[in-house]
Amino acid sequence: MIEELRKYIGVQSDWETACDRVEAGAVRRFAQAIMDEDPAFGPQGEDRFGGPVAPPLYPMMMFRRPLGAPDPLRIHAGDPEFDGIGQGSSVTRGLPEIAPLAGWAILNGGTEVELFRYARHGETIRMRSRYADITEKDTSKGPIVLVVTETEIATPDGEVLLRARRTLIRRKPR
Repeated sequence: MIEELRKYIGVQSDWETACDRVEAGAVRRFAQAIMDEDPAFGPQGEDRFGGPVAPPLYPMMMFRRPLGAPDPLRIHAGDPEFDGIGQGSSVTRGLPEIAPLAGWAILNGGTEVELFRYARHGETIRMRSRYADITEKDTSKGPIVLVVTETEIATPDGEVLLRARRTLIRRKPR
């Protein structure tokens, strides 16, 4: 099966722009939620960052459904088979479903983040994802497939803010 899966390596999504700019109120709520109220995230910011910035992982959480867009949970509310996987997840957002793995369980295998700079209040950000690697492994419980995605979050002029590499562990249902 691995040869059939390898054709997905390198496939990437289009750029998607977050529905909101980096906004002070949302940054405040995020900083409070992660219990890191660093003054750099507040309205005054700090000179060393050129003004107020968002916490390092905040940009990864900015890609959500805009007001008025269809709600996938409501659309699929009557479908007992619907589990929400693949419905705009930031891990595979914009990427095609890997057809041979349809119906396979998904486990989080971890994330590595490389931070280049903090997002500044008022900035617009965008993201693009790609399948970076797909490998198959035999385990005592049967075969698994490791799917590595790489997501780049950047400004509209192409300045990269962060790069995230995520590993998804796919296992065939029993």
